Amino acid sequence: MGFMKKRSNDGNPSNKRRQRSRGNNHPNQHRFGRVMAQPPKLKLNSGQYPTVSIAVPGSVVSNAQTRELQTQLAGQIARAAVVFRVDEVIVFDDGLGSTLKTLSNYKRGPKRNEGEDHISEQSEDKKPDHLQPSTDPHAFLARILQYCECPQYLRRKFFPMHPDLQFAGLLPPLDAPHHLRRGDVASFREGVVVDKDAGEDGSYVDCGVPNTLIQIDRVLSPGLRCTVQLDPKSYATSKKGSMKGVVVSPTTPRDQDGIYWGYTTRMASSIKAIFDECPYEGGYDMKVGTSERGDVSIDNPKFRLAKKESLKTYDGDEDRFSHLIIVFGGVAGIEESVDADESMPLSGEDSKKMFDVWVNIAPYQGSRTIRTEEAVFITLSRLSPYIAKNGLASEAEKAIPMKQKAVVKTDDVEFSDEAISEESSDDEEA
Repeated sequence: MGFMKKRSNDGNPSNKRRQRSRGNNHPNQHRFGRVMAQPPKLKLNSGQYPTVSIAVPGSVVSNAQTRELQTQLAGQIARAAVVFRVDEVIVFDDGLGSTLKTLSNYKRGPKRNEGEDHISEQSEDKKPDHLQPSTDPHAFLARILQYCECPQYLRRKFFPMHPDLQFAGLLPPLDAPHHLRRGDVASFREGVVVDKDAGEDGSYVDCGVPNTLIQIDRVLSPGLRCTVQLDPKSYATSKKGSMKGVVVSPTTPRDQDGIYWGYTTRMASSIKAIFDECPYEGGYDMKVGTSERGDVSIDNPKFRLAKKESLKTYDGDEDRFSHLIIVFGGVAGIEESVDADESMPLSGEDSKKMFDVWVNIAPYQGSRTIRTEEAVFITLSRLSPYIAKNGLASEAEKAIPMKQKAVVKTDDVEFSDEAISEESSDDEEA
């Protein structure tokens, strides 16, 4: 009995097309260039890049009809904050938010009826207080923003099971520099202090290095989040299971190496509390309010970020500021927030007196309204050149020749042929 010769299909044109297609989809091949491995580092020859804060009313999530949409809205704000290097996000109570619906429209199986809704509400009431879904839109928005900013390998430690995080899988990954991937070698890492005895000279920190704890130079309480500086060479030279690092301020990566290191989230009880509870010494020295009734248009060729009194004596040099805040209104705008705050001596019509710049960021809008999550992206993108220009402004520069004046530089962008992003919202379940 003879053996049948296997028929070859190599000559088939369709097979050749499939082979070419498989080759183009190889993870280490990109037809249109390599993928950015890290965002560029910002370096200034002189001066200091200002901190950027944004204030958003928690009432914006009240307009979303379901928990899914509320979660996605919060994720859009978090993405905008990271893309434009925001350092602080304030969620303030504008007095106009309504109670959030605690039930989702998402249900498995056959269509639910009124009896099933009633049973679901009863089951929610039986849960302990710490597992009750938030009915306060401000608390919900703040929790989602904090969850997004936290590195994915720390989320299980800081965010236990909670109904507000039921749809965390819908959140877009921030892919920020401190959201390190497995195997990354970095000079700075976020970590959590673990309950393991390291003697009287330090503590152990879990910084997401596989099978390795970092021994730091201070004794800290277990469960505390901290920023640790490491020697990149120690990844290869340290003995397995242990490395040594130094605890630093969370602003050190930004101030020392120009690395964006995420944002902090703060809650404010009113629009006035945004400024009264400012964490920076001396407060915000540049306050920007956004409104469709702004007295200056960002499209004006003479527009710049400057205090009103300095506009009258403009000599061509940019004003210097260290701490910028941009305040966004809700559906009714900032004016209604001011009117609702009984502690404010101003009326809604005089809201612009609170700010150094009262700007209309989309003077030729085609829609009757601009949603707050859209306004955040639009405003940050349009103000970004002015913020970067401020990083160059310095009193000492006036005496420096033009050729020697500071310029904003970025390191050569490093690229990687690895997959676009290994970070996923599905990696860590709430």
